[in-house]
Amino acid sequence: MQSFDLIIVGGGLAGASLAVALRETGLRIALVEKQAPVRPAGWDARVYAVSPANVEFLSAIGAWKHLDMTRIAPIRAMSVFGDAGGALNFSAFDAGVPDLGCILESSLMAVELWESLKRQPGVTLFLGCPPAALEVTDAAAVLQLADGRTLAAPLLVGADGRDSWVRGAAGLAAVNRHYGEKGVVANFETRLPHRNTAWQWFRDDGVLAYLPLPGNRMSMVWSTPDARADALCALSADDFCRQVSEAGQGVLGDLSLLTPPAAFSLRLMRVPQMVCSRVALVGDAAHGIHPLSGHGVNLGFQDAAALARRLLAAPAWIDIGETRFLEGYQRERREEILLMQSTTDGLRRLFAHPSPWLRPLRNVGLNLTNRLPVAKNALVRYALGAF
Repeated sequence: MQSFDLIIVGGGLAGASLAVALRETGLRIALVEKQAPVRPAGWDARVYAVSPANVEFLSAIGAWKHLDMTRIAPIRAMSVFGDAGGALNFSAFDAGVPDLGCILESSLMAVELWESLKRQPGVTLFLGCPPAALEVTDAAAVLQLADGRTLAAPLLVGADGRDSWVRGAAGLAAVNRHYGEKGVVANFETRLPHRNTAWQWFRDDGVLAYLPLPGNRMSMVWSTPDARADALCALSADDFCRQVSEAGQGVLGDLSLLTPPAAFSLRLMRVPQMVCSRVALVGDAAHGIHPLSGHGVNLGFQDAAALARRLLAAPAWIDIGETRFLEGYQRERREEILLMQSTTDGLRRLFAHPSPWLRPLRNVGLNLTNRLPVAKNALVRYALGAF
């Protein structure tokens, strides 16, 4: 049996950033992951909108400065359109900030975090060997790997995604509600410049978003019913580009496909208890939200930041795996997670409802918010991570 101070199962963005955030603690960390991330040829179809608060977190742990800035696009403005004339516009200039966030490829960040992990002397990587069994004792979480090796630590963190093995093995329940939708993603060359603007349309067939990439490029996320998503993915490249351009009201002109479309199922996932004795969850293992807000990865980074702060501040005599200690982390994260889940789910329900009476009301709401500086500033401050 190999003993550690902390075991992290899952080396995605949340798990890897947690480990890197603890680089100066001297903790002996075991990180269990199927495989190291790799950069695809060309552009990664999976991109994230990272908030300024999380740029600060990634800068503080030393990862941001190593990224290739030519692959990152700042968001300077955002326009949101309802399904009957409603509109809401944000600008970094009006908010008095350099940008509202930035768009970067998932693999760009993942590979850099792994480079940091490989340079971190206190981290032992266990690659290609999934967990097979978990036993929680009074003193430790004991994890058996599929190859027979056994790891033990006072605390085990599940960062292994929305279908988390750790969450199931620890007996932490997840309440899922499937939207009957898929998120279709693809990247495009654009004929017209995006001017670092992000667009979002609430449509009868879902929610469409254009996210700026460097140069005349953009990344699309179209959350739409399963049948519509499957039909989009089955189109020829030319027909797909034409439909995406028409759905986006031609704001970027003709489109050329950079990456083939891919689709993933969408669901709301609530995890009533993110912690139990010797176990804590972070990232997608702890929550799932609709992608219309773009905040999923930001919640995961903030989970990692919050748990890292508590571990960094813990006195040497504290048992970091005790439920009482871990409940402080859960209390800190619960409000933001619940707010984002309720907001995104509520917006999706509001614009998906077929009632003809709701259509004008929800669009009037967008227009009214656009004219109320206090309401707009509150939304911008939250997007920036200022709350």
